[in-house]
Amino acid sequence: RYPDVIIELMSASTANTDIGAKKDIYEGTFRTPDYFVFDPFNPDSLQGWRLDTNLRYQPLVPNESGWLWCETLGLWLGIWQGTISRETAPWLRFYDSEGNLVFLPEEAEHQRAEAEHQRAESEHQRAESERQRAESERQRAETEHQRAERLAARLRELGEEPDN
Repeated sequence: RYPDVIIELMSASTANTDIGAKKDIYEGTFRTPDYFVFDPFNPDSLQGWRLDTNLRYQPLVPNESGWLWCETLGLWLGIWQGTISRETAPWLRFYDSEGNLVFLPEEAEHQRAEAEHQRAESEHQRAESERQRAESERQRAETEHQRAERLAARLRELGEEPDN
C-alpha cells in the first residue's frame, strides 16, 4: 500500500527532484492523494497538490493564512513560528478545520498540566474565599453576640430581666 499523504522536506539540492521526478512518481505510480513539499530554510516554499478525478495533481491554493488544506487528513498544513525542542524557527504544523494548532504530544501534555494547575489554583482561590466568608460570618456573629450582651446589661440596669 502506498501512502495517502506525503510531506517532503526539501533542500536546495533536492528541490528539483522533489517537485519533478518524485512528484511524477507519487502522482502516476503511488497515486498519493495529497503531496506537499516544504523547504524548512525557506518558509515561503510550502506547496501542495491534490489528485483530481483524472488522477492528475492539481496545485492547492493557500488560504488567507498561507495554509494548504489536506483533504485526506481533514487538516490545514501551514507555517507556525515558535520553539520546539529549544529550537526557535518557522515549523510546518497541522491546524484543525477551525484553524487551531494541532498540538504535539509534549505540547498537549503541557496544556493538560497547565489546565490542571489553573483548576487547582481556582479551587485554592475558592477555598480561600470560603474561608474568608466563614471568618467574616464568625466576626459578624461575635459582634452580634457582644451587641446582645450589651443590650441585656442595659436592660438589667433599667430593672428588666432580658431572658423573660
